[in-house]
Amino acid sequence: MASPTSSASAPASHHLRLWWRRRGRGGAVGATFTVALLAAALLLALSLYASSLPRVPTTPSSSSNLVDLTLVRRAEEKGAVCLDGSAPGYHLQRGSGTGSQNWLLHLEGGGWCRNLRSCASRQKSVLGSSRYMERQIEFAGILSNDKFQNPDFYNWNKVKIRYCDGASFSGNVKDELQNGTKFFFRGQRIWEAVMSELLLKGLRHAKQAFLTGCSAGGLATFIHCDNFRTLLPKDSRVKCLADGGFFLDVEDISGQRTMRAFYNDVVHLQDLRGRFPHCGPNMDLGQCFFPSEVVKDIITPVFVLNPAYDAWQVQHVLSPVASDPQHSWLECRLDISKCDSNQLEILQGFRKKLHDTVSELKHKKDWGFFIDSCFIHCQSLNSLTWHSPSSLRVNNKTIAEAVGDWFFDRREVKEIDCEYPCNPTCHNLVFAKPFKA
Repeated sequence: MASPTSSASAPASHHLRLWWRRRGRGGAVGATFTVALLAAALLLALSLYASSLPRVPTTPSSSSNLVDLTLVRRAEEKGAVCLDGSAPGYHLQRGSGTGSQNWLLHLEGGGWCRNLRSCASRQKSVLGSSRYMERQIEFAGILSNDKFQNPDFYNWNKVKIRYCDGASFSGNVKDELQNGTKFFFRGQRIWEAVMSELLLKGLRHAKQAFLTGCSAGGLATFIHCDNFRTLLPKDSRVKCLADGGFFLDVEDISGQRTMRAFYNDVVHLQDLRGRFPHCGPNMDLGQCFFPSEVVKDIITPVFVLNPAYDAWQVQHVLSPVASDPQHSWLECRLDISKCDSNQLEILQGFRKKLHDTVSELKHKKDWGFFIDSCFIHCQSLNSLTWHSPSSLRVNNKTIAEAVGDWFFDRREVKEIDCEYPCNPTCHNLVFAKPFKA
């Protein structure tokens, strides 16, 4: 479920599209100004391309923040491999100054595969094989090294861990053959192998550490948060953040629990039954994979960052194509401003369900949350939505400011936005076609 906002290498023109969507399309002056902005974006794209060519080394600038891919050593020997058997990877950018002993890790998102057919498709993509992964990616948002974009974490050691197992870094199936074809369901081993390498590279001495993740990586953050805490010094500050990862176990518009059935297939396929001790004997296995169940056993402080009208969930949890044979939700699924009054009423009910579920976390004193009212998915990896002059704000705080306040205990952060369309600072996405399931 790689979203437009979750791509760390999203081009400048995409940021402009978000900006343009929020402010409308009125007036010739606005159009002229937009043409100028697009020209600037083109120049920026060309400069980024030029910066990738061989040249005399110069001091890197914040606009060219490319980080190399590192493949896990002896991955095959450890059985810690992607769906196709290739070595998993991560991108590490070293910290400096006051941040040299602090670490921020980010678990990449990208959906799940529920059967051998969909997993076979992923084997031929970045989500199932390091053979297709970019050798360099840009770090932006919470991974940025620009103090103005990322005031609290800009000079930390930062790591983006690539996602290639199809089950939120949680599978551990020994058998390689499935119906005569090789599949490697080894997400848990990938997690362990990457952590082992990073510990040797300095993570074990961290004074402060922050595990984050987006979408399926947000779910993985819930799953691995407590284990992450046990790997680090007892006197270090360790917290976690799940961005766009609080998937809801709700009925869709046809009365079916489509997402639970989907998760049920994932759990069966990758044999995750023993992975979730919180699962009761009378529960569907798919229920065990939902954050509302996983969080019940988490001890380490977690920050939940989620839009109330999460675009991926609206498209695939609330109104999946199979549950809308008349295509009455087609326009609403692509653009929240096109939803009619009945659809908005259903969306407000979806928002209430998220609020009710998250509100159950209020008793966890050290936890925090930021639930905005935007139609978007994943907001921490995009500098525009993370922290910029035109960023989303709730109670006059950007996401970066709220997260920083919570992480460093500057104040309690439990922010819940008003109902759509109340917040004019939202960056609401408009799609040509839905997110990939």
